[in-house]
Amino acid sequence: MTDSIRTRFSTVQRLLHWLMAIAILAMLFIGVGMVSTIGRQYVPLLLTHKTLGIAILVLALVRLVVRFISGAPPLPADLPEPMKLAAHLSHVGLYALMIGMPLIGWAMLSAAAYPIVLYGGIRLPPILPQSETLHALLWSAHYYLAFAFFALVLMHLAAALFHGLVRRDGVLETMLPGR
Repeated sequence: MTDSIRTRFSTVQRLLHWLMAIAILAMLFIGVGMVSTIGRQYVPLLLTHKTLGIAILVLALVRLVVRFISGAPPLPADLPEPMKLAAHLSHVGLYALMIGMPLIGWAMLSAAAYPIVLYGGIRLPPILPQSETLHALLWSAHYYLAFAFFALVLMHLAAALFHGLVRRDGVLETMLPGR
């Protein structure tokens, strides 16, 4: 099927989108809970955060491959060029953060010489040598980029609602489940 007649993302693309949306929102809130506690909840939150982060990384890479293979429905022809550019740049930003945030987290833990243990006892190898300076830099990057990620997710949601409720141009329907 060519992009010119395609009106929706594939079932696999929609499934990955919604699965990742849930995972990313959960990850953001788990991260907030994790950094705001020193209680007994910290360790289970950290374990969940690390495991979910790696799951998001894997899903994002799969999603990127599927996107290259399957493409995307075209944006409405009457959509102003600045909005098309914003849509393109926001998707680039989302993919960069979906891939970058878990890698930064992994690198941060590696630089601190913390073991990267996921659910099921799965151990990941360090990807950077131990360095307190690098750990501090990566911690700050991970922390501040999380806020940028949350802001980008909110803008993505606002844009989807704008297309669905104001413009009513079919953009929202390209990603909604069902027929």
